[in-house]
Amino acid sequence: MALGSLVVTFKVAPAEREIIAATLGGIADIVYLRDLDEAARAAALAGAAALLAYNIGKELRPHEPSLLAGARLIQLMSAGVDHVPLRNLPPGVPVAGNAGAYAAPMAEHAVAMALAAAKRLLVEQAKLARGEFNQFKPNKQLAGGVFGVFGFGGIGVATARLMRAFGMRVHAINRRGASEEPVDWIGTTDRLDELLAAADVLLVSTPLTRATRGVIDARALGLMKRDAILINLARGEIIDEAALYAHLQTHPDFTACIDAWWVEPVRHGAFRMDHPFMELPNVIGSPHNSASSARSLPVALERAVTNCRRALLGEVPRNLIGPDDVND
Repeated sequence: MALGSLVVTFKVAPAEREIIAATLGGIADIVYLRDLDEAARAAALAGAAALLAYNIGKELRPHEPSLLAGARLIQLMSAGVDHVPLRNLPPGVPVAGNAGAYAAPMAEHAVAMALAAAKRLLVEQAKLARGEFNQFKPNKQLAGGVFGVFGFGGIGVATARLMRAFGMRVHAINRRGASEEPVDWIGTTDRLDELLAAADVLLVSTPLTRATRGVIDARALGLMKRDAILINLARGEIIDEAALYAHLQTHPDFTACIDAWWVEPVRHGAFRMDHPFMELPNVIGSPHNSASSARSLPVALERAVTNCRRALLGEVPRNLIGPDDVND
């Protein structure tokens, strides 16, 4: 007997429908909201035991979130939830993110950025194009240095494992100040200054919340090593945009690797930067595509549906969003 229904709000290809069905294992009916007319949509949402969505703000009509009062779980496909209008949901309905689902490709992206920065690949390629052959300009060796992680969750852990293979020591920050993953040093968020001062490479992979918005400001950047490499795979708003630009101008040996920008199409409807970062030689940019691997979607989908299955079976879902995770 089915334990209610799982309602899926976004477009799902046939192969992905197979993943959902196989992962759910027949314990619940699967309803694809985009297949329904208006009346059927309302009935499906009102009867949903669990909801699987990317962004309820875009996939549901303005009046529809209120129909989810009886749901046991609203499961989001994305790891970050700062762009989702959680305030529109009925109070008391559990919401879960998909933390760690995209960790593998994002970790590879972070390593690629770190190596490109440390080995001056883009800088020297541009100089070669101008006829300059700087064979003896020193580059940076990662081995023996400190890899700092601000936000030691799935992405941070996956990246740390790769960086450890290069011979880097791992220093990390998370809310608990503890981790099952081996580290050389770990602290709580109130010890961020120590992490900043120690890191040769710093990965920002913490969620955007009230507490993390703008926390990497001019003072924080001033604590970092003059030739540090800063990688942001999280959210642009964690770093003060003007402060970072000014720091890059005055610290030419410092490199910023920016995958997460301050104004982006998915979250804001447009791409914009208030300062010309891409004109600086000590910036490496990418269009927030660190998770955009063809292999990552099936993994993320299976993880999300598995969490829905837990809720449907009466188990406690993972990655539940608490008050400290909210950005607005």
